[in-house]
Amino acid sequence: MIFAPSPIPETEPPFDCPRCPRLVAFREELRAEHPGWWTAPVNAFGDPDAWLAVIGLAPGKHGANRTGRPVTGDYAGQLLFDTLGKCGLASGTYAATPEDDLQLHGAIVINAVKCLPPANKPTPEEIRTCRPFLEGQTAALPNARVFVALGQIAHQSAVKALGGRLPKARFGHLAEHRMPDGRILIDSYHCSRYNQNTGRLTRAMFEAVFERATALRQSPVLQDASLAGT
Repeated sequence: MIFAPSPIPETEPPFDCPRCPRLVAFREELRAEHPGWWTAPVNAFGDPDAWLAVIGLAPGKHGANRTGRPVTGDYAGQLLFDTLGKCGLASGTYAATPEDDLQLHGAIVINAVKCLPPANKPTPEEIRTCRPFLEGQTAALPNARVFVALGQIAHQSAVKALGGRLPKARFGHLAEHRMPDGRILIDSYHCSRYNQNTGRLTRAMFEAVFERATALRQSPVLQDASLAGT
């Protein structure tokens, strides 16, 4: 399998990042069980000059943890990349593998937690420990003025990484939050299989998030903030 390189490699943790003991132990178990998988901190994927950054929670076991590319190889990826394509932010064909010809244009996908957590549930300490990488990646995207958080945990980590305050930025689908420097964070329910199958998140609801992000890109207020560097 070909694993996707990072578009912002200087911001990535090492392949054998030692910061979270529980995640390291789980990683070693899976490497022994599935030696052909990526099973390491998952790189960012997309355009380093992106104006839009999508922040996910963490790699899925059979998705990014296996393939080495965010939201690739599991159920969530089809809806995310279909939606980005519909908004003119992706080209090529998503085939659930880094060997496909999918490319992002003006968009990048990063995670709040870089490594696979057991049961897809990172601990608060693991989220805090990994946040410097999220902070480094958001800082390495000078053109990114709009962010989309997939789910509540991604929202909470994104608010903190972008310098906001959680009491003033409560999670809610399609909720918008202006960060202190003028960047905008939009919330979405995660595009997981569970949320799609239960109807908590419909395709129309998800597309509305990215339609709003696209509209915000043209907002004079956002453009003024970007020019002012505030």
